[in-house]
Amino acid sequence: MSETTRPADGITDAMARPGGEAVRQAPRRSRRNDGAPRLVPARLGPRDVLRVGAAGLRTRPARVALSALGIAIGIATMVAVIGISSSSRAGLLSRLDALGTNMLTVKPGQTMFGEDAKLPLKSVEMVRRVGPVTAASATGDLDATVRRTSKISEAVTGGIQVQAAREDLLATLRGTVRTGTWLNAATARGPAVVLGAVAAERLGLTRTGVQVWLGDRWFTVIGILDAMPLAPEIERSALVGWPAAERYLDFDGHPTMIYERSPDEAVTAVGEVLARTVNPENPDEVDVSRPSDALEAKAAAAGAFTNLLLGLGAVALLVGGVGVANTMVISVLERRREIGLRRSLGATRGQIRLQFLTESLLLSFCGGAIGSAVGAAVSVAYAFSRDWPGVVPLWSVGAALGATLVIGTLAGLYPAMRAARLSPTVALAGT
Repeated sequence: MSETTRPADGITDAMARPGGEAVRQAPRRSRRNDGAPRLVPARLGPRDVLRVGAAGLRTRPARVALSALGIAIGIATMVAVIGISSSSRAGLLSRLDALGTNMLTVKPGQTMFGEDAKLPLKSVEMVRRVGPVTAASATGDLDATVRRTSKISEAVTGGIQVQAAREDLLATLRGTVRTGTWLNAATARGPAVVLGAVAAERLGLTRTGVQVWLGDRWFTVIGILDAMPLAPEIERSALVGWPAAERYLDFDGHPTMIYERSPDEAVTAVGEVLARTVNPENPDEVDVSRPSDALEAKAAAAGAFTNLLLGLGAVALLVGGVGVANTMVISVLERRREIGLRRSLGATRGQIRLQFLTESLLLSFCGGAIGSAVGAAVSVAYAFSRDWPGVVPLWSVGAALGATLVIGTLAGLYPAMRAARLSPTVALAGT
């Protein structure tokens, strides 16, 4: 605008705002080199920038909602994945705290000739003699199958292992009985069986007092156990008493798995001497392991899967960013007259650039805020459905919102620069 076409009082009447309204902007006065007054465009305050940017979004609600949806999906996916992973890890740690990480298992390895070794008959008693050991028990594999009736073929085992169990096994494992009772001095001598959680499910049993065909005779189910994460082999087993196994199922008395507990600070030291304690003559034929290590490895594997899902969420976020950029480019094309009018009324290129960049940031931030809320709600709901503690790391929400601002900036930068480069005369002459 030339000096002769400016208002006499040197004040710009109005700056056009989307929707036909106006925002008054009083320019600052200064002097030209020849002493004549010159108008200097006033700066837009933060509130004015937000009002102008939000006005552009309110005029196109449907398009804005669809563009924000892409951002929301990507952010919701990332927050939900991190939340579910954190909840799963927290649930695992709480279960480990309840079950204890101080349990070691001992099982026979192989001889130097590649044959399966055997643990000595008195292995459990020998383990109990180790000073720090607080509890020890054992199971023994049996050459038998368990079925609902004798009419079912022996080949149909359902993956259920029949094992002999000592009476103190449940206490050593810190397991619980879901229904019924555990083996005692009386039932351990008779045809009674306790089923692991998975074994009962595969046999289709939910109550006790039912008879199953085990080996070549009927056994009565007296108990069903809860899940045992530290001893998954027990979950898939049908457990009979040690004396009953010797009496009815030709058990030779050799344990095939010993479970031992000792104080946390002594676990490493006990593990180093267990093999020599169980089999002094051939300690190389004994394998010692720590079940909690397997659960920790499982958590690490779950973390790798989490990274894959985060990658998918990042792809969805990128697609959402492209949608925002597309929306802003179309918005610039549709609002050429508005841009030209604002420029002719005194708006600078920087103000036009800031307006459209603000629109892009607001659009992305709205999608990110909605996505964060949805992702957090989904992760908490899923955690509660699995009896996990609901954990949504605050850093994940903060990182998600930060990512939306970065996406909004990158997506709006080109449209904002394009809008700022429009000449007022060309913009007003365009259709």
